[in-house]
Amino acid sequence: MRTALFQSSGHPGHVVENLKVLDAAAARAAAAGADLLVTSELFLTGYAIGDDLGRLAEPADGDAADAVAETAARHGLAVAYGYPERAGGTVYNSVQLVAPDGARLANYRKTHLYGCFEHDHFTPAGHTVVQAELNGLTVGLMICYDVEFPENVRAHALAGTDLLLVPTAQLHPYQFVAESVVPVRAFESQMYIAYVNRVGPEGEFEFVGLSTLAGPDGVARARAGRAEELLLADVDPVLLAASREANPYLRDRRPPLYGSLV
Repeated sequence: MRTALFQSSGHPGHVVENLKVLDAAAARAAAAGADLLVTSELFLTGYAIGDDLGRLAEPADGDAADAVAETAARHGLAVAYGYPERAGGTVYNSVQLVAPDGARLANYRKTHLYGCFEHDHFTPAGHTVVQAELNGLTVGLMICYDVEFPENVRAHALAGTDLLLVPTAQLHPYQFVAESVVPVRAFESQMYIAYVNRVGPEGEFEFVGLSTLAGPDGVARARAGRAEELLLADVDPVLLAASREANPYLRDRRPPLYGSLV
C-alpha cells in the first residue's frame, strides 16, 4: 500500500485554508499512486493557537470532517488527519481515518498528553487501541507522545495492527524520537509505523520535521528533512509477514513475568 506522509504545518488558525492545502496534497499523492495520505497532528487547525483550539474544535462528523471526506472521495485515496475534536463540552486531540469513498473508518483520541500546553487545552482519552481495515491491512491510530510509550505500541501489536499511523508535533530538541525511537518501536513490535510531523516555528514551539515510514526490520523506508514535504513509501505485507516469521519477539514474550508493569 503506497502511503503518502504529508509533512506540513499548513496555516495555523485557518481551517478553510488548511482544507485547501490538504486537497492539493491529496491530488499530488493520488497522482503518485498513493492509497493513503497521512497528515501531522492537529493539521486542520494548527497546534500552537492557544484558546482557538477550543473555538475551532468540531465533532468527528462536523463540517470539516465532511470536507475531508469529499477530498478523499474526489481523489480516491484514504486520508488520516489530525484535528481538535469537540464531544459535548470536552475537547480531545484526535485523528480520524477516512476511506477512499469518504466513509469514516476510525477516530482516535490522544491518550497521553504532553506538557502543560496540551493539558490546558485537551482531555486525555481512555481507549488505547483503535483500528480499521484498509486495503487488506489492519491500520491502527495513535498521536505523537503516545508512541513513546512502548506499552501502547505493543498493545497494537498484540491486537494485530500492521500499519500504525502517528500524526505528530515533535519538538526540538527531541528529534531522536523520529530518528531512533520510532524505528525501534516498529522493530520490537513488528509493524510499519508512519510518523508524520509538523515543521518549523509555531508560537513558542519549533517542530523538527523528519517524518518517516519505519518498517518491521527497523529500517526507515523514507525520511523527510526539515521543510514541508510530501513523502511516499510502500507498506509491503509480504515483507511484514516474513519479518514476523523471522523475528521471535512476540512469540517469546512471557506475560506472567510482566505483572508489575500494571
